[in-house]
Amino acid sequence: MPSLLPPAQVRLAGRVFQCRRVSRGSPPSVSPSPRLYPHRPFSVSSARPSATPTTTTSDNSAAKPPPLPPSRWITELRTRVGKCLLFGCNSQQISQAAGVMRALATEWRELLAGSEGFLTGGRRGLDGREIVWGEMDTFGHVNNVNYYRYAESARVNWITNFAVHVDPAHREQWRELMSPRATGLIMRSLKADFKFPMVYPDKISVYHKLRAKPEGDPAPSSFFLDCIVLSHQHRRVSCRLEEDIVIYDYKAGGKTSMPSFMVELFDQTWKLQEQETLRARTRIWDLIRAVERLEKETWTRTKLTLSVGDRPDAVEDMGGSKDSSNT
Repeated sequence: MPSLLPPAQVRLAGRVFQCRRVSRGSPPSVSPSPRLYPHRPFSVSSARPSATPTTTTSDNSAAKPPPLPPSRWITELRTRVGKCLLFGCNSQQISQAAGVMRALATEWRELLAGSEGFLTGGRRGLDGREIVWGEMDTFGHVNNVNYYRYAESARVNWITNFAVHVDPAHREQWRELMSPRATGLIMRSLKADFKFPMVYPDKISVYHKLRAKPEGDPAPSSFFLDCIVLSHQHRRVSCRLEEDIVIYDYKAGGKTSMPSFMVELFDQTWKLQEQETLRARTRIWDLIRAVERLEKETWTRTKLTLSVGDRPDAVEDMGGSKDSSNT
């Protein structure tokens, strides 16, 4: 009499696979059931960048960066690689998985910030700054006012980097921007968008970038900076800040045009931001594709194991010993 029981459901690593019954002594037959491919947290199928970046046809042609990756790409890739390892990998696949995990562990700051055009490095902001226990308030998380202080310290480092390491010929002029002696910078507005509360212990990295390329004749009298505060513990952006800064002439007592040395360096910085966006996004999508290939290889083997023939006299093989059915 044919079995009326439905196909067995096997839950593996949080995924539900369709498994048919196997008849003892008969070879398995592969069934191309689409159910055997688990749904992924996100896929690049709808926004996959081309193998080679597209370029514009203008004289100043520049490579177009791939699309911005999903916001939780670091967490998602770590989870997906872990499931591949749980399914079972050969030595080559383990090496590939280790390479992805190593990249996520050592490059996450550069890739996360760089994918939005932020230039990283200790001289360009704050790198690995320890959260102090006293910065938490009675609500048990870092008080909001501290984020403005983080941004201020990173902004000073961002400006000082130009004076010391990028444009030493105008070192004094760059340093004067941080003082009320001649031409300086005044914060016109500062806005913060808090993403999640940070708590002690944690580390932060804070970076700035130009929102737009300074252009015009005469030169603009203000510019906008975007700032991000990265939590090392969560590997996420904990706060985003927007800074509207005015070029101010303290001697004349009013705003003035951006000095030529600033315009030149900001133009170079804008180009570096575009290059970093292209590099970081390309690297991230390469990691995503590597994980997709790893999933296809490991899950395909699982598919061949689980998708077998369905016969009336089939019995379920749950992986136990031969004598276990007699107990």
